[in-house]
Amino acid sequence: MSATPRNAKTAALEALIEAHATELKLPTVRRRFRALAQEAMREQQTPVAYLAALLEAEMAERAEGRERRRLIDARFPQIKRLEDFRFADNPSVPQATIAALAEGSWIDDRESVIFIGDSGTGKTMLATALAVCACHQGRRVRFTTLAGLANELQEAESRRELARVVGRYARTELVFQVLSERHERGSLIVTTNLPFGEWTKVFADPRLAKAVVDRLTHRAHIIDTGTESWRFRHGLARKTKRKGG
Repeated sequence: MSATPRNAKTAALEALIEAHATELKLPTVRRRFRALAQEAMREQQTPVAYLAALLEAEMAERAEGRERRRLIDARFPQIKRLEDFRFADNPSVPQATIAALAEGSWIDDRESVIFIGDSGTGKTMLATALAVCACHQGRRVRFTTLAGLANELQEAESRRELARVVGRYARTELVFQVLSERHERGSLIVTTNLPFGEWTKVFADPRLAKAVVDRLTHRAHIIDTGTESWRFRHGLARKTKRKGG
């Protein structure tokens, strides 16, 4: 006889919790409070332990959401991670140095990282992987190419929005291949397949090229990824294997 009133009371309390969670913008609490309550009863947890678990779940999902947004805002062409880089394929890359850079202290010190080497040697993969590490650490990142930045600035100038765009790039945590005053305000990762002496191919004025190199290499970790393309080597190995088969 008493089961129905008790169930009705429970349903009313659950509806109230849902309403409060919605009003307070606690979507994880709204979604998980029932399941966590059942788990707490099975494990004979105290009310305080249950509340702590519920709020911890809310905080964890919010942190995951912020991380997803940072990765989206970074505009990576592809997500790359350090654990996917095969250091054995390119002994030129110092694994200990990359591991140290992944910790992010170079960003706190407003230093930069320059990957220089031929195509296929892992420059972009390593640069992206370090930037993904920065996202995991709660830092804002922006990926761009020199051509992409030039086009964006040209379009912004035509709309008289140049100052806003320059300001955006001055605020983000990392910018790839952007040659600007960023080095004074934060950190850069730059990838290039041109030796510094050949940067006049990009900047026709030799004095400008020298100024850019001086600016970028100041407080920079320069990593030479070498000349042998591991992509080419693995592609050749696959072709050889198919022919042999």
